[in-house]
Amino acid sequence: MQKIQQLGHNYFIENTIESGIVLSGTEIKSIRNGKVNIKDAYASIIAGEIFVHNMHISPYEHGNIYNKDPLRDRKLLLNKKEILKLLGLVKQKNYTLIPISLYFKGNKVKVELGICKGKKLYDKREELAKKDAEMKIRRAIK
Repeated sequence: MQKIQQLGHNYFIENTIESGIVLSGTEIKSIRNGKVNIKDAYASIIAGEIFVHNMHISPYEHGNIYNKDPLRDRKLLLNKKEILKLLGLVKQKNYTLIPISLYFKGNKVKVELGICKGKKLYDKREELAKKDAEMKIRRAIK
């Protein structure tokens, strides 16, 4: 199982949900080659459907006319109940939907969607201070 991770430096990941994604054939071949970037990607709910924005899938080298736009919006496949639940969280509690990882499950591509809250600047500084302290402890032990 191939996984592509996104760092959680800017978000507190509260919960995750697995969903399918609508792709074309050349996009799947590019993903199999590892030519995908989800670093700046986010998801939004538009007209009762969830779409991923800014996920860059490089054009397949041998795809010529069948290649799609690398930054096009891609639809996620979730049940109506799950979409309504996510809509409530996004509207009322100011959560953000962020793709955390992209992986193959069998022959299907899945997206792990994180239900996240943005970190404040002081939260980021705390995290960096903890990492520095841990690194100093490791160095002192060696």
